[in-house]
Amino acid sequence: MTDIFADLRAEYEQLDAVLSALTPAQWSHPSAAAGWTVSDVVLHLTQSEELAAASIAGEGAAFAGRPTGEVDAVADASVAAQRGIAPAALLRRWRTVAFATPEALRAQPKGARLSWVATPLSPATLATTRLAEHWAHAHDVTDPLGIPYPDGARLRHIAWLGHRTLPYAFDVEGIEGGPVYCELTAPDGELWRFGDPSAPSTITGPAAEFCRVGARRLSPADTTLKASGPYGPQALAVLRNYAL
Repeated sequence: MTDIFADLRAEYEQLDAVLSALTPAQWSHPSAAAGWTVSDVVLHLTQSEELAAASIAGEGAAFAGRPTGEVDAVADASVAAQRGIAPAALLRRWRTVAFATPEALRAQPKGARLSWVATPLSPATLATTRLAEHWAHAHDVTDPLGIPYPDGARLRHIAWLGHRTLPYAFDVEGIEGGPVYCELTAPDGELWRFGDPSAPSTITGPAAEFCRVGARRLSPADTTLKASGPYGPQALAVLRNYAL
């Protein structure tokens, strides 16, 4: 795969181009995240990026070890507590923390583990989670406003994350799982393969749909993804690329 730290910065740059062009009315427009405006989504991204910065600085993550549902509640409360920041000030705050993240993660020493939600992560994996979260919330901003946000090769990182964390996803949902091989079609038509091709369970189809299912932005039933074997359908049901 391409360099995750460079791709993380590129994802921030793509989102920044969208945010910098928003009108005041668009900042206050409802987003695709239930109960949140566009401004709320950007505030959440800012706050979560500040938590990542704290982890990089060795201060730990405020939600480390908490159940996923509790993390969601903390995120909602944090947004509610700071809601109402002027768009220009909020954009400056997000830019300040976000654009410092890629190189701060790249500069971590070999073997470093950074505190996060369920378990400490490597700098590269934390970068991948930040890319996945920004990509998902970028669509929460752009889709309701009808603003294009094209998928590209950076989705490979997100698809990898979804596949890599399937054992965690099975465990969180209390569902028996096993090896799953994924063969996903990239936006440019390339095939991305994850896992052991001899695995008895498989998922095939568009990588963009796979990533949206993992972000809980799309139901498996509403996709063209094909799941087979003893664990394929269950894997699609529990797939997630967030809250590691």
